Amino acid sequence: MTAAAHDGFAAPFAAAFPIRSIEDVQRLERTPIAEALPVASTYEIFRNSARAFGDKTALTFLRTGKPEDEPIRWSYAKLLQGIHQTANLLHRLGVQPSDAVAVLLPGCLDYHLALWGGEAAAIVQPLNPLLTDEKLVSLMRTAGARVLIAYGSDEESGMWSKALRIRGDVPTLKYLLRVAPHDEATPPVDLPAGVLDFNAERAGEADDRLVSGRRIQPTDIAAYFHTGGTTGAPKLARHSHGAQVFTAWASTQLQAIGPTDLGINGYPLFHVAGVLPAALTSLSAGAETVIPTPSLMRNREVLANYWRLVQAYRATSVSAVPTVLAALCTVPLDGADISSVRFCRTGASVLSPELAARFERLFGVHVHESLGMTEMAGISTITPPGVVGPAGCVGFRLPYSQLRIVALDASGKPSQREMPRGEAGMVLFKSPNLFSGYLNPKDNEGAFTEDGWLITGDLGFIDADERLNLSGRAKDLIIRSGHNIDPKTIEDALSAHPAVQICAAVGAPDAYAGELPVAYVSLLPGVSVDEGELLDFAARGVDEAPARPKSVVILDKIPMTNVGKVYKPELRLMAAQAVVQALVAKVAGEMKLGEALAPQVRASEPEGVVVRIDATSLGGERADALHKALQAAIEPLPLKVAIRRD
Repeated sequence: MTAAAHDGFAAPFAAAFPIRSIEDVQRLERTPIAEALPVASTYEIFRNSARAFGDKTALTFLRTGKPEDEPIRWSYAKLLQGIHQTANLLHRLGVQPSDAVAVLLPGCLDYHLALWGGEAAAIVQPLNPLLTDEKLVSLMRTAGARVLIAYGSDEESGMWSKALRIRGDVPTLKYLLRVAPHDEATPPVDLPAGVLDFNAERAGEADDRLVSGRRIQPTDIAAYFHTGGTTGAPKLARHSHGAQVFTAWASTQLQAIGPTDLGINGYPLFHVAGVLPAALTSLSAGAETVIPTPSLMRNREVLANYWRLVQAYRATSVSAVPTVLAALCTVPLDGADISSVRFCRTGASVLSPELAARFERLFGVHVHESLGMTEMAGISTITPPGVVGPAGCVGFRLPYSQLRIVALDASGKPSQREMPRGEAGMVLFKSPNLFSGYLNPKDNEGAFTEDGWLITGDLGFIDADERLNLSGRAKDLIIRSGHNIDPKTIEDALSAHPAVQICAAVGAPDAYAGELPVAYVSLLPGVSVDEGELLDFAARGVDEAPARPKSVVILDKIPMTNVGKVYKPELRLMAAQAVVQALVAKVAGEMKLGEALAPQVRASEPEGVVVRIDATSLGGERADALHKALQAAIEPLPLKVAIRRD
């Protein structure tokens, strides 16, 4: 990096040329990275963008999900002013570059001040508001958080009450900054000691510079993102400024994002997907980002009006996790003009072929998959616009990054043996946006190979076009609406019950959430307990609501492998059969079929789930009607089910 680039301004990020092949990625790499990317920090990104785009809209906040309602807009210049004020406020409060600033906010404009102002002054720590008080306190204590910036209302996940409860349990915390909801008419007159009004306090700060004079280096830590959330014990992943900047630059190159683009960012901003590949990328390249109400895509009005919002704002890109894409498949266009959309991207979990085909059939938009993870500052591979791949294909590696596929050893860990093209193994990465390790050194054990490659936990293969294709997960995580749920969380809770001998948790297919957690147990000899009691017991032992099992099934014997391990593929098949059985029973009941005429559901390996219709007993027309009704009921499931007529 040149001194001139650091002291002065660089141009905003812009795609050099369209990326259509791995040769295009390699062409980018012919320019030394220091020359291609002369930006040291996320703060410099916003200085460069404000200088280049000034009064152009950077952020648009939707007060409601109605397309006709007037939004709130911030220009690039106004955004930078707010970032300066926020950083200067934190500096005045004594926050140092090595301190953590925790953030507990919903979707809102102020989140961007907390994020980027926080990174300009210190280390920002976005928090998942769905976590329990105990986990939030644990994360803030681990980070040594000095300030908490929180939403001043309980309308969104009870955030304000939660902030007031936990602030006394974090010894390092000195200040709580209250962010007023956008529609608040009169702010509270009296705030408790140590609680400050965020907007009032920052209003008096300089908005044209960093008062501290801080010179941020690429290796300086910008953020702590907690991984897991619904997984066992969340870990704090450290992101450097350089890693986050690289994510924005590389995402711009591969997606060709520019000032004419507009995206609706429905990802929560405590998650890397919403912060880096979505928000920072767009803001580094002059695009406009729409925040769809504080509740984001959980707002039913936003979901119901989504295609009308795309039409009203002429969105050029659509980005959502597969479960949201599945939900959008239930929202008809009703004449909405979505011809502005040039790119649709998804990630967080592997897209099913059925959902990919259904989305493209309904809306004429191909879904491009990417692979992102917290440990790679939000993005690892991208399928660019104009590149069409099958479901499971997550695209090309990023420029200047390295990707390997290696065989697993006998213990399921990565070996040194490279897998040939087309054969699956463990996915390993090295990249400029690789994270700086977990805050707790113990958490780094098993995260890297001995020679420094990141162990992703994903299984995949590289195809003939050098694109990564995911074929499964090395770990048995349950993916619920983009959240990773560690089954051990459920298993540990159930194992504490005195009647339980062995238990296992798996994901049951769900049309909206992708997977829902369910549990199976076997009991100790001579004891008895009903499934309802076990379900209640598990709910009390699992902190976060999304991870609590939806059912607990008692089995005489848990299926095992020949080496004594729980055989989860069979349990997943059982869970899938139960889901399909419930749908079949519902359809049969609606058609008033007797028990003898109801379709039979069976599941086995490798056949999978099979529904059999007794066409002879039903008669031709009635069998046709039943077949059609079953197809409609089962199609939304992220699961292949064979319907056969005997």
